[in-house]
Amino acid sequence: MLDFTNMRSIDVDVAKRTAWVQAGATLGELYYKISRETDTLYFPAGVCPTVGVGGYMGGGGYGNLLRKYGTAADNVLDARFMDVDGNILDRKSMGEDLFWAIRGGGSSSFGIVLAWKLSLVPVPKKVTVFIVNKTLEQGATEIFHKYQYVAPNIDRNLHIRTQVFAEYIGNTTKKTIRIMFEGIYQGTTDTLLPLLSRKFPELGVTREICEEIRMVQSTLVFWGLPSSTPTQILTNRSAIAKLNNKSKSDYVRTPIPVSGLRKIWRKLIQNDESALLMINPFGGRMADFSETAIPYPHRAGVLLQILKTVDFNGQPSDTTPTSLRRIAWL
Repeated sequence: MLDFTNMRSIDVDVAKRTAWVQAGATLGELYYKISRETDTLYFPAGVCPTVGVGGYMGGGGYGNLLRKYGTAADNVLDARFMDVDGNILDRKSMGEDLFWAIRGGGSSSFGIVLAWKLSLVPVPKKVTVFIVNKTLEQGATEIFHKYQYVAPNIDRNLHIRTQVFAEYIGNTTKKTIRIMFEGIYQGTTDTLLPLLSRKFPELGVTREICEEIRMVQSTLVFWGLPSSTPTQILTNRSAIAKLNNKSKSDYVRTPIPVSGLRKIWRKLIQNDESALLMINPFGGRMADFSETAIPYPHRAGVLLQILKTVDFNGQPSDTTPTSLRRIAWL
């Protein structure tokens, strides 16, 4: 049994575009450390800053840079690894078969990853982010239907995540569906707006809702914090809200027709507001990799990944009658 609590060192080498990260560090700590060294490199991992580095690379995690740089595991160069006999190995001494196996399919089956060597990727000094909300009354169904065709095939510099909620309309007892389109573009507003005007004008992105910020600030925005939040919060494990939920994933290869979307909306409206759909487009760099490049197989042909979640807010555990009903709904 190894306790990773104090195994959190992060060594960034800007010149070589690499970082050695011990398994006890979080993604937030990694991002903050990189941002202290440079604004033109980052690591293509997720937007949840409390996730541990140790399992993230091994488990096939990804984030807002997946369409340009693939998954986190695609950008692992080496590992410090302990096998079942207590031997500490690196990529050369463990061999390519084992190194293949520990990236993307769950590394804990084979031993314990003590640290990962990561390849840092280039990013501009400022990226552009925007958030657009659309309800059913504002044409959300038709806009999302087109999103399925546009988002996986648009410029690799643009990633548009969506979150889908059911919510009450004002103070009424009637519910609607709200879809939040969250975009991040590896470039300026001046370049983004003509791109969206050509490819996805229905989304209605304007200059007024675009914000040019550092890449590390985009992690704050996608976590739901203002971009002005001090980035040091990414290293404060107690200051960042912990999630308490149950999730399942689907991978969409054929666009869902409008009739199918309406069925999904009806199911969401039946929920007790504990549910969320979080949807990431694939395509781009993800389609360049073979499904056997690493043990993460969701590559060419996958349009979207849909994460379906129910939370246990207001419940003392995930086994109360209310929690069990939410899990059954999921």
